[in-house]
Amino acid sequence: MAVPALPEQSRTSHSPYSLDAFNTAPADDVRHTLLACLRSHRWSHRLTDHRPYPDLDALLAASDEASYDLTPGDLTEALAGESLPALPADSYEAAHTALDAAHAAYEARFGHVFVICGDGVAPDEVLDHVLAGIRSRLANDPEEERVVVAEELRRLARGRLLRSFGL
Repeated sequence: MAVPALPEQSRTSHSPYSLDAFNTAPADDVRHTLLACLRSHRWSHRLTDHRPYPDLDALLAASDEASYDLTPGDLTEALAGESLPALPADSYEAAHTALDAAHAAYEARFGHVFVICGDGVAPDEVLDHVLAGIRSRLANDPEEERVVVAEELRRLARGRLLRSFGL
């Protein structure tokens, strides 16, 4: 089965899953859905293989645990499937230019796309949130940034997983 193309970090919700459907769906279908949440085969296989989950909290806890266990190679795989956070449609061209420049500096320093979870951030604060995050994280050393990236990917995966259940 082909791996789906991933939308931007601020993904829209797909058709909601029920936990029962998630627990009983064919493994390939579940892995396909999970890869849209986080492009890590190890993470998606682990969550798929540990079904059934008694409740959504158990699934989210398993997602978090699997995220914490990602190796540097798994993080590289997951980052390859990410894109820059989407800016609100009414953002000025200068904002896009500033974000592009900040991202170029970040990618030159760390060798991968910048990821940040914007769940809970008001739409009119997204740009400030992203720019502040990228600027502050440029000061990290590579190991510090790896830890931050892993946490941001965990948060992104958790939010996407919740949205796949219509939450």
